[in-house]
Amino acid sequence: MAINKSMRKVLKALSFDGIEVEASRHLANLKAIDPMKIFHRTIDGKIYNEGYEVPVRVYLPREKETDGLPVMLFFHGGGWVTESIDNYERICARMAVATNHIVVSVGYRLAPEYKFPVGLEDCYAVAKELYTGKIAGIDPEQITVIGDSAGGNLAAALSLLARDRGEFLPKRQVLIYPALYGDYSDASPYPSVRENGSDYLLTAGKMRDYIELYASSEKDKKNPYFAPLLAEDYKNQPKTLILTAEFDPLRDEGEDYGRKLSEAGNEVEIHRISDALHGYFALGIKYYHVKESFELINEFLRRK
Repeated sequence: MAINKSMRKVLKALSFDGIEVEASRHLANLKAIDPMKIFHRTIDGKIYNEGYEVPVRVYLPREKETDGLPVMLFFHGGGWVTESIDNYERICARMAVATNHIVVSVGYRLAPEYKFPVGLEDCYAVAKELYTGKIAGIDPEQITVIGDSAGGNLAAALSLLARDRGEFLPKRQVLIYPALYGDYSDASPYPSVRENGSDYLLTAGKMRDYIELYASSEKDKKNPYFAPLLAEDYKNQPKTLILTAEFDPLRDEGEDYGRKLSEAGNEVEIHRISDALHGYFALGIKYYHVKESFELINEFLRRK
């Protein structure tokens, strides 16, 4: 279903630049108050990262017979600044059921209080626990790294960092409209920044603000673990599924990342979700863009 003229006017009216951190967090936290919360079984835990306890929430797809199930290691979006494992509870619970995977959601520390690379290192610490077999019952070969938006950035950066450190290497990753570059000005090489950067909720101006809040210095912005599209080496990366949204300023960078991974010899699938906006994955499971995405994800996961 295409976006009609009336809807375009509404979207344009709701699209504005600027991030006020506390107000944005308060708005995001309202999602945790969910009167329609679906029943699901969860387990809360913590994993240490150099003395800091990183919160994790484990979602089980069913009440019984969960031994031996594959795992999705999930990093939430929010521009590295907002959102939390509480806000993503409904998404992760539905993901567990829709994919028949155990979902491990990571509560990494947020900017601007904790700037790059703190959040990434929190994600890495959790991944290391899972991939090095320190948690009983989890097969490292059956773990898929997944994230949306800023979480997609963290997933991609984690895979590069894991390869470079040599401690473990994810076998599969799913990047949902990932943020992978650092320039959202008119000088960006990606047309989608200009085509979709003002009228479709997530604006190029907001992305510039998120980048400034996440980076601790100008040097960070040149770091491939900050912006994976700045990497010089894309070899030895996981089998990758990338989902982009048609009306998203991040669309072209996600697709370009997939091409670079493929050119380096990695197995990659890229799918553009027609008529979709950035953030659609948070909509209900019956929403057709979400249903299409889970169909693509499940098909990807079946091809081990």
